[in-house]
Amino acid sequence: MDALLFDMDGVLYNGSVPIRGAAKALKWVRDQKIPHLFVTNTTSRARSVLVEKLKDFKIFAVEDQIFSPARATAAWLQTQERGSVALFVPPSTHPEFEGFQILGDKAETGARYVIVGDLGKGWSFDTLNRAFRLLHSNPEAELIALGMTRFWQAEDGLRLDTAPFVAALENASRRKALVFGKPAEAFFRAAVGKLRVKPNRVLMVGDDIEVDVAGAQAAGIKGALVKTGKFRPVDLTSSHRPDVVLDSIASLPEWWKR
Repeated sequence: MDALLFDMDGVLYNGSVPIRGAAKALKWVRDQKIPHLFVTNTTSRARSVLVEKLKDFKIFAVEDQIFSPARATAAWLQTQERGSVALFVPPSTHPEFEGFQILGDKAETGARYVIVGDLGKGWSFDTLNRAFRLLHSNPEAELIALGMTRFWQAEDGLRLDTAPFVAALENASRRKALVFGKPAEAFFRAAVGKLRVKPNRVLMVGDDIEVDVAGAQAAGIKGALVKTGKFRPVDLTSSHRPDVVLDSIASLPEWWKR
């Protein structure tokens, strides 16, 4: 292996609680000068906020090292036909879409792109129905998913993530979402492109057997599953087989040396 991709929530921390040994492991990665990126489906916080959060846990990174679906989507939109954008993401993610024509949060028509991320407790029937109306009113409107993670491990237990809401909109609108985020193969390949390393020389470290491990493997990347975050023992009986199983991120340096 020549480079690393790290999931964040569930691998480096759970909510506001750091995973034991994560800071030490990442310091080792930096000391060894191993190229790495933090690949996250988190759309509830801007990259600058994530950098500060990592810093609080004594894990040091810069914004350009955080590869997020919002960033990838904004870059893609720059290459597309211009049109109004409807954002179903938390306000902290809105700055990633600065420069685009953003519809107001009451609009039910006029969207060319309907972008859905982890709105968390911001979801309600009316909010989901407004997204549906925007899609239904324009057959040309694109449904864009900022990742397709089904759920994540919060401090108070498991919480629904983006995928269930996207699935509801796909079903109601009868159109398939464009996915910018894990487990989309193109997203992983774009991350590897930033590292300038061959995919089969990269290891993705995550706590989700489907989104992190299987998604990476589909892109030709090796997948390591950590037994933290949303990991459950049943994951080891899945049809997806990780290349590596680690007790936690703290085990990475020793495994790498072997």
